[in-house]
Amino acid sequence: MAKLLIIDDERSIRSTLREILEYENYEVDDIDNGIDGLELIKKNHYDLVLCDIKMNKMDGLEVLENALKQKPDLPFVMISGHGTVETAIEASKKGAFDFISKPPDLNRLLITVRNALDRGTLVSETKVLKRRVNKTHEILGNSDSIVKIKETIARVAPTDARVLVTGANGSGKELVARWLHEKSNRANAPLIEVNCAAIPSELIESELFGHEKGSFTSAVKQRIGKFELANNGTLFLDEIGDMSLSAQAKVLRALQEHKISRVGGEKEIEVNVRVIAATNKNLLKEIEDGNFRMDLYHRLNVINIHVPNLNERTEDIPLIAQSFLEEICTSYGLPVKQINDAAIRTLQNLAWTGNIRELHNMIERLIILSDKIITEKDVINFANPAADTNIGFTKLAENTLANDFELGYNKFSNFQEYKDFTEKEFIKYKLEKNSWNVSKTADEIEIQRSHLYSKIEKFGLKRTE
Repeated sequence: MAKLLIIDDERSIRSTLREILEYENYEVDDIDNGIDGLELIKKNHYDLVLCDIKMNKMDGLEVLENALKQKPDLPFVMISGHGTVETAIEASKKGAFDFISKPPDLNRLLITVRNALDRGTLVSETKVLKRRVNKTHEILGNSDSIVKIKETIARVAPTDARVLVTGANGSGKELVARWLHEKSNRANAPLIEVNCAAIPSELIESELFGHEKGSFTSAVKQRIGKFELANNGTLFLDEIGDMSLSAQAKVLRALQEHKISRVGGEKEIEVNVRVIAATNKNLLKEIEDGNFRMDLYHRLNVINIHVPNLNERTEDIPLIAQSFLEEICTSYGLPVKQINDAAIRTLQNLAWTGNIRELHNMIERLIILSDKIITEKDVINFANPAADTNIGFTKLAENTLANDFELGYNKFSNFQEYKDFTEKEFIKYKLEKNSWNVSKTADEIEIQRSHLYSKIEKFGLKRTE
């Protein structure tokens, strides 16, 4: 129910307006002077104020001016028995939504109130949406790798150096790109994002460089490409490893000459764009396989920022989980739930194939399905359909270590060494079982192929004939 305030020194006007508005199911307060009216506005939340212009103690236009300093989005409808065009214009200039003459026409009054309330709602919703769209989340974590990334961003962002961000799906590459833009000298210009994997190869050139009308069958009008849209700003090429070779050649030319040509056009267009690229692929291997240009790789890879997997920085999970709890509960309009230490430890022991994105989804699921305090049991039951399998594997690994390998836990100085050892043995077993078919093994253990290549390299695993 909308709450309205009437400020008018005539009791009869206040009573009449109050009766009409309460009949329309509005909640109404009224006061006979502007000074007390300002106090009420300061203390309470009102959706609309109806204010007389000619009053004792304080003029209505002065009330309007002072009220909007406190609450700029509060709609004001001014009322006067001595209305003139000049007064209405002055009220509008000071921020009034509308002006109504006394005695007010009933239909005109109700339509004005409804429109003013609708406008106030739209303003509030627009501000919320803008905050959501423009909000760049913090890069959460205090692990050595995250501290290094933050330091690199702070050093590199103010320059125009091209950056290649690498890492597994869901690890936070886009967030790194956003912070590079936010902290750059181009922050007031646009950040344009292109997901190269989501655009068919035959359309990627049109998407990046635009096209002229009639350049191909469906080109019914001219289109501006992402390079032009990002002029003086930043162009983020996500999943660059999936870009076609022909598009790669044009991107290389754009980076070298700072010029582009639209598809079907002959005119060269100068562009001033900083390019940040990201990939979850091993581009050096893609170069070996003939899928990526070596010269483009070196153009893009002026600065390399590698975003680690969540499994490689589990000490950051408590901080990230708490942040997600607060964010998601707030967006749902719920009191912020708590998560106990045992639940956090269980989250840290899970195998995170989807990284930060997966953790966000898990926390959202836990918020929906758990009680006020999220427990270890909740994590096992709700967070991940395969969570009990992961925990079961940990117990199996402990038995294997104690019985089969006869090494005992004293071999390991910390938990990370123990986890690395069990992970290495597990991956080695699966690779040998599948005759070192990396794609099949990656599918079987449900991780990205690029992630599995990284693990093979990390643990120094080699195929034995």
